[in-house]
Amino acid sequence: MITLNIEVALKSCSTITEAQIITTCFSYLITQKFKSGMVISKFSDRVLNQEVDYILIEDTDSEDYINLTEVRINWYVYTLHNTEPQMDSVCNSDDETINLATHLTLPSTDLLNLWDNLIYDSQIKDMLLKYAATIMEFSKKGVDTNIVTCNRVILLHGPPGTGKTSLCKALAQKLSIRMRYKHNVLIEVNSHSLFSKWFSESGKLVTKMFTRIKEVVEDNKTLVCVLFDEIESLAHAREQCMSGNEPSDSIRVVNAILTQIDQIRRYPNVVVLATSNITGAIDIAFIDRADIKQYLGLPSPQAIYQIYYSCLQELFMIFRTYLSINNASDM
Repeated sequence: MITLNIEVALKSCSTITEAQIITTCFSYLITQKFKSGMVISKFSDRVLNQEVDYILIEDTDSEDYINLTEVRINWYVYTLHNTEPQMDSVCNSDDETINLATHLTLPSTDLLNLWDNLIYDSQIKDMLLKYAATIMEFSKKGVDTNIVTCNRVILLHGPPGTGKTSLCKALAQKLSIRMRYKHNVLIEVNSHSLFSKWFSESGKLVTKMFTRIKEVVEDNKTLVCVLFDEIESLAHAREQCMSGNEPSDSIRVVNAILTQIDQIRRYPNVVVLATSNITGAIDIAFIDRADIKQYLGLPSPQAIYQIYYSCLQELFMIFRTYLSINNASDM
């Protein structure tokens, strides 16, 4: 029996219980014809219209209609948050405000449809999601990391413009839905702001940033996804630092990053996501800490076709909506 994942996004005003909505959704879907990959947002059922924004059927390899009585269903019921990202700031030696990171509550309306609109030539998305969910389950179950190495660090690398940052954010969104934590947050580190003109202050800023992260992580009911975009700007190779004008300060930053990552791995509710355009510039010690190192290359002609096709479909849908509104107003 195959397993099918079904996501149910509730409206922000919904008061229905999870058990009730699952029963209602099952009763409704079993009477409908649907295929995997579908998003259902209009319902003939009154309760679903009142309580549900949409139902997403996970994409599978099958193109046939799905019979719910023949599959094992994993239900994921959640409410999207529409709160704006919050800046985490401190003051430096010049009393200037430095934005250390951005905190976004997940699952977020800002990331709605991002996962489905990322197109790759292989099953990279599904592989990353399954792997990330597995390592998080290992942590929740208390698997001994001295026996099964699991740092919960994922590194995506490749040329610019291949969707590495978007995929990290979309992965964090999916994990917030799948892992069933009470609270979920994406902390996007502002890597470039952590460097100071004052000697040795950069390392202190990194430590201070991780101190703030630990304050969030200490709540074991909160899933924390930490995103380092362009990690090479922080964890650059220490061999290269030695050729700079202030090598010791740069090395302090790298050492602080590695030390702090080793410390937060003790918490089972945190995963580190990192991207890099220049893998060779990253310190080898950071690369060794990454459980998975996934290369994202430039899209093939087939993937490019799918990307343009999805864009045109979106524009056509907006155009049809625009025409229907104008036609209705003229009547």
